[in-house]
This record gives sequence, structure tokens and C-alpha cells, in this order.
Amino acid sequence: MQSFRTELENLANGSGHTIVEKDIIELEKKIREFREGKMPEEKFRSLRLARGVYGQRQQGVQMVRIKLPYGKMTLAQWKRIASVSDEYSTGNLHLTTRQDVQIHFVSLDRTPELWSDLERDDITIREACGNTVRNITAADIAGIDPEEPFDVTPYAHAAFEYFLRKPVCQEMGRKFKIAFSSSEKDTALTFMHDLGAIPRIRNINGKDVRGFKVLVGGGLGAQPFLAIPVHEFLEEDLLIPYIESVLRVFDRHGERNSRHKARIKYLIQKIGIDAFNELVAQEQLALTQQRYKVDTSKHETTINTNTESYRDTILTAKPENIDPFRFGIWKETNVFRQKQEGYFAVYVRVANGNISSDASRVLIDQLKDIIADDVRVTINQGLQFRFIKEEHLEYVYSVLAGEGLAAAGFGSTADVTSCPGTDTCNLGISNSTGTALVLSELIEDEFPEFLYNKELAIKISGCMNSCGQHGMASIGFHGSSMKAKGQVLPALQVLIGGGVLGSGNGAIADKVIKIPSKRAPDVLRMVLNDYKSNAGGESFLNYSHKKGDRYYYDLLKPLASLETLQAEDYLDWGQQEKFSTAIGVGECAGVMIDLVATLILEASEKIAGSEECLANGKWADGIYQAYAAQVHTAKALLLQQGVQCNTQHGILKDFDTHFTQKGLYTSSAGFKNDVMRMNEAPPSEEFALNYFEQAKEFVEFAKVFREQAVLAEK
Repeated sequence: MQSFRTELENLANGSGHTIVEKDIIELEKKIREFREGKMPEEKFRSLRLARGVYGQRQQGVQMVRIKLPYGKMTLAQWKRIASVSDEYSTGNLHLTTRQDVQIHFVSLDRTPELWSDLERDDITIREACGNTVRNITAADIAGIDPEEPFDVTPYAHAAFEYFLRKPVCQEMGRKFKIAFSSSEKDTALTFMHDLGAIPRIRNINGKDVRGFKVLVGGGLGAQPFLAIPVHEFLEEDLLIPYIESVLRVFDRHGERNSRHKARIKYLIQKIGIDAFNELVAQEQLALTQQRYKVDTSKHETTINTNTESYRDTILTAKPENIDPFRFGIWKETNVFRQKQEGYFAVYVRVANGNISSDASRVLIDQLKDIIADDVRVTINQGLQFRFIKEEHLEYVYSVLAGEGLAAAGFGSTADVTSCPGTDTCNLGISNSTGTALVLSELIEDEFPEFLYNKELAIKISGCMNSCGQHGMASIGFHGSSMKAKGQVLPALQVLIGGGVLGSGNGAIADKVIKIPSKRAPDVLRMVLNDYKSNAGGESFLNYSHKKGDRYYYDLLKPLASLETLQAEDYLDWGQQEKFSTAIGVGECAGVMIDLVATLILEASEKIAGSEECLANGKWADGIYQAYAAQVHTAKALLLQQGVQCNTQHGILKDFDTHFTQKGLYTSSAGFKNDVMRMNEAPPSEEFALNYFEQAKEFVEFAKVFREQAVLAEK
């Protein structure tokens, strides 16, 4: 640790650092300032969240979220993550529904060193949390999907690279999630994202042109919304500029006081999709680029060209003690025929998304010669290996079985999705991981036919925020609590009827009833037995919609009774101690920073950032940094005058009302108009330099105004 700190100090005293080195130096510096009491906790929390460092339920340790665009890891990256988990954490890798990897119980002081180690294999934690563009997800079958019009992998990667560290999306009102599906089946669930893209090809003037169906404003959480289509076909070169326009509107007009109303879905609900589209159009001229060409040649998967001798070794050394029956089920449910002739993808069920570093290394070592150097984390917390020859499937199965990872039924009803819940999350109310294990075992033991059913999905979250995606599950549960006889017991809210309809359409599950957590298996038995007895071959989605939530309420009502509680009902799944609610302060949405001095300091930092962008010819980014500096400054001065602030757009209007019109600010007849002229001209050098000077002068005005106010108070 000391040697790393010395290394950082030497770096900090030098010059010409890479952008990653600057990030790590900055994080270490801010941690020291926080430890020394020189930085407010709220400000520090915001900074570390944007760098993937998230507070845990357990005091004194952090969860570090590793950002893996569209869930892809090379074998070297996977091995690096395993080693980092051993060194800084507990040796566990948690795979998430956002195709990230999380490691828990990390010391805050060691996070810069951890980040530095990850970057040795080009892995980042930057913007994995906080009010940023979160990890960009994509269908795990992108690139191998027989039904895809084209591979969306290059576009997902280009979006990841383009918006990482982009000034427009560093301090938004809330997080922003983007997903790319590979086909109209919409396996990436674009309908529940802030922005979703589905690939399409359209013949224009006799030429096949690539493009995307684009949707905005979806989301789950306590109030789910289905995304709204805004483009049935947007040409490929226009996609990233369009996303930038959306982010600029969200940054400027999004809610900033109430985090529960700050997602983009609430902005669209408030002003309407037509008004939203108009605002997006108004941003067009000021974009970094009007069109953005994605180089698709960079992301072609390299097929492992094994030597014939190695293949022969595998084929002659047939694995022993393989149960043909179990292997047959696994092959039918966990193996996918790729569009590339002769190749297959293998899926791995990972219970609760938890895989050890030791198991990871074994899989890497034993499979490295027969799988592609392209491992995908799936949105249901599993793994995918691709470009495997059929004659190697038995060997792959044996390796997985050796690590206890050969469970059949990937993506089936038995493959239950769950968030970490009360294991580590501040917001968890009741246990989700223990419940998931119990329900998975129940399916395998009592309803084995559902190992083949990939339509009926069970998903569990520890609270209503839907990190386990319960809001779009066929059968969903989220953590809650109940009171009986003066005592609190763990409970689960039951939801029925969510699902994927395709082409960007989805169904949100209906809340049905709340039951004691220990009765979750009974809920599952009753719902599945009812479906088996009465559906007549109809899909669960259609059957459940036909029956409706009242039908399921009546069916499950006996399970909600508190008259027959047993002692075990007061213990949560997997717990030995009596249940109690212990909800902390969630950090998913970041925090609000309202300290005047801190805001002015941030404005000065943005002026420095703008100057650096301009020195490198990044005119649009430099302009946006200067814009943000003016907004931060105006907010600081308004707060000093006792005026509460909300959206950035509102701040600009309020500043004119409380400063310009009252003669407290005389450098402009219309501050809002001066600031918003950034949208009236393309980002040229001349305009950028002029706009920068405007921002710099405004920040200096604020410093003087602030000093005079402080002196007057004395």
C-alpha cells in the first residue's frame, strides 16, 4: 500500500499523465482530503460513486463495480478481475443484471490501487455508479445470433467509449441506462431502459442501410414505465449524436431535488414526448458531431484456431463419469447454435451471480484453448462461452461439472434472477438471494419440466427498486416487511404477468399480494400448478393476462393470512437471527450538493476542464464544461440568496429573476439567453473561446460576490 502511494505521489509530481492516471491520482487525493475532513461527505460520495465505489450495508467497506461494456471480458480480463478480488476482497465475483462484475468488502483506501491493477488489462470502474451513463448492455448473443440483421457489438462499444468521461453526462440528475438488442426478439429488454436500440436494415434507393429502432423513457423501479418509440429507423451514423442530444436535454431539464422523480421517464411524463422531441431537436446544432461513423471492423470475434493435436487430445481423453441423461438435458437447455456454421455457444447458470475467483481460474485454464477470447456476462447473471466445436461440448460440460457449474436450464424458470439484497445493499429490506436458491431448488425437484421453459421467468429484488428486475418478471417478488402481534417479519410483494413482447414492447408485472417471505415456495407451487392445470398449452404471459391480478389475489389470499404464523416466519431465508428492518441510505442515485462554497469550487474545476478541452481542440466538450461552470455558479449564488434550485433550466431562469432583474448582476441583460446561445452555433474554435471567456468572467464575478456577502455577514 505504501509503495503504491509513493508511486502515486511520484506520478502526481510529474506531468503528461494518461487520462486514467489522472483519474486514479484524483481519487486518491480526494480520499485523503475526505479523511482529513477537508471535503464534505456529500461531495465525496458523489465523486466516488462516479468512480465505481459504492457504500455497502456493512460499515467501513465498499462495493466496487467493474464496468464491462455489453458484458464482455477477455480471458485475461477475467483472470485479472479474479486476482483483484483475491487481493482486495473476498475472492467472490458477483455477476449483475447490468452485465457488470461487482466485488464487495473493499477498503476505501485501497480503491485507487485496485483501480490501477484493473487498468493493467484495460478494465475500468469509471462511471459504473453515480449519476452517469451506466454500463451499456447488449444482447449476449450479439455477433452470433442467426436472427440479427447485423452485429450491434461495435455500436455498443462505440457508445461506451464516446460517453465515458463525456462532460455532458458526469453530473446528471440521475443515472442513465442504455441497451442494445440483437434482433426484434429484444432479449436485451430495451423497453425497460432509458434508451434502447434495436437493429434494423432498410432498403433506401436500392441499397441496404443499417439503422436502429430507438426507444426512450423506459424504466422499472417503484413506478415502472415502458419506453416510447421515437424512431422506427434511425440511420447508424445518427445514433450516437442522437443519444448525445437526449443526454443534453436530460442534463438540462431533468429533476434534481427529488431523486425519486429524477429519471428521464418522469421528465417525459411531465412534458410529453412531443415536447421532449422538440427539446432534443434544439440541441442538434451544438453536438460534437452531426454524424458519427462506427468502425465495425474492430470488433470481429477471433475464433480460436486450435491445433489438431490439441483437439485430438481432448477427443481421445473422453471425460469419465459423465451422466448421459444429465448431459443431454444440459446440452438441450444450455447450448446455443451460432449463426457461424459448426460453432456453438455454451451458457453457464451461476446461482445468484456468484462465482469464486478459484473457479474462474480453473475455467480459464481448462477452456482457454477451445473457446473464443470473448466471455459474456449475461443479464440473468450467468456466463456465455462462444465459438465451441460440437465435439468439444462434452469436455466443456465435464469442466463445468467439476466446478459445480453444470446446472441445466439456463435462462429457464429454474434460473432465478436476484439482486444481492440484504446481503450487502443499503436498501435491501428482506433477503433475495436465499429466496432465489430455495425457489430454484423447488423448480428442479418438483417441476423439472420447467427446466425447458424459457418464457416463464422468476425474478427477485430485495426492495422495490427492481435491481433484480422483478417488475418485468412472469412471477416477481420484491422485499418488504409485515407486522403481526407487535412483531416485524420478513415479507415479499408478489407480482404476476411481466414479460417480453418483442420489437421494443414489454409487459409490466402487476402487484398482486404481500405474503410472509417463508411462504414464497407455496406461492410458486400454487401459481405453477394452476398454470399447468388450466392453461391448456397457452403461454404464461397470455394466460396470466387473461386471468388478471384479481384472479391471482384470490388464489394466493390464504397465504397472506397472519393468523397461522410459525416461529420460523420471523426468520428470513438464510438467516439465523430474528428479522428486523435496517434500511440505510441508498446511493444508487448519487446525492445533491448544495454547499455554496463547494459549488463555486466545482465551477472553477469545470473552467479548468474546459480550458484543457479547448487546448486539445475538443470544442464541444469545452463549451459544455463552460456551460456547466455557469450553471454551478448560478446555483451557488441562488442558494446564497435562499432560493431553492431544481433543474438546470430552472436555475438559469431563476438567476435572471433574482439577480439580473434586481440589478445584482449587470454584465448581461439576459443571463439565460447568454448561456443558452451554446445551442445557436456549431462548436467552432472561435465560438468556444468566446463562450469560455464568458464563463470564466461569470465565475470570477461569483467569487467576488460571495466574498462580499461573507464579509457583510461578519
